[in-house]
Amino acid sequence: MGKMTVYHGSYTTVKYPDIRKGRNTKDFGSGFYCTIIREQAERWAKRYDTPTVNTYTVRMDTSLNILEFKEMTEKWLDFIIACRHGELHNYDIVIGAMANDQIYNFIADYIDGIITREQFWSMAKFKYPTHQINFCTPAALKCLEFVSAEEVTK
Repeated sequence: MGKMTVYHGSYTTVKYPDIRKGRNTKDFGSGFYCTIIREQAERWAKRYDTPTVNTYTVRMDTSLNILEFKEMTEKWLDFIIACRHGELHNYDIVIGAMANDQIYNFIADYIDGIITREQFWSMAKFKYPTHQINFCTPAALKCLEFVSAEEVTK
């Protein structure tokens, strides 16, 4: 993997990213979440009073343990379910589609036995493409180089 640009939506400038271990479980576990889709980072940022999109250059370290889901698959679904239940993994970086709120409601319905796995897949259609890359370890964060931060309008 070569050099790429990623974005992080926040309420402030984040020159020095860190691993976020919040109360809420995330798709790919604890970490620092970015995306290659600027508009998605803007949507993330607009949840805050001072929406800010941070831009970084990424140079992937190929010695890191990287998991990439190129599409939504059974493995992707099972991984998200495990992470959302607080299970830990040993990846430095995880890349793939995001289970937005609508998709996560379908996942919750599947977990609760309200719908079948087949029904989940028939309903799991995004309104727009999503992407996330989670930098899960301090070694992964070293791949990021801060470029700029820009406040965006709500």
